[in-house]
Amino acid sequence: MSRKKKSPRESIVSMTELVLPNDTNTLNNLMGGRLMQWMDIVSAIAGQKHCNSIVVTASVDNISFRSPIQLGNVVTLRARVTRAFTSSVEIRIDVDAENIPEGKKVASNSAYFTFVAVDKDGNPVEIPEVVPETEEEIELYKGALRRRQLRLILSGRMKPQEASELRSLFEFKQN
Repeated sequence: MSRKKKSPRESIVSMTELVLPNDTNTLNNLMGGRLMQWMDIVSAIAGQKHCNSIVVTASVDNISFRSPIQLGNVVTLRARVTRAFTSSVEIRIDVDAENIPEGKKVASNSAYFTFVAVDKDGNPVEIPEVVPETEEEIELYKGALRRRQLRLILSGRMKPQEASELRSLFEFKQN
């Protein structure tokens, strides 16, 4: 039986938050932990939309902060599925911060989160495949396998020589 297929657009989620004093550090910038919480929420919702299942966070890729998000900024988080494997799904999150009175908007950061779809007992379940439609979706889809293999290597669950998509990054001695 073949798996159901979905396009990335079916999983798109947008979430908007206002940075309030309780969200900031002593410099009146958004605390990184609060932003990571928001990113986890928006990406989990996108994962649930794609998988039609409960999803649990499996990994978070590097989150680099390009520019501070300040008190009073409006933060927009957009999440969408880039690729699905058997029971796991990769989701890209893009974050913008906007100072509405000044008319300034900046791209704050982006990251990839991985979720595993599970049943009510916490057992992994099979999920729909992703069928990319746009050029950007195709590029994100292709890169997802490389990112997945790198995650597996870094977690010790895959040997570098087994990473078919990353071979050019590693040198192996032939015996």
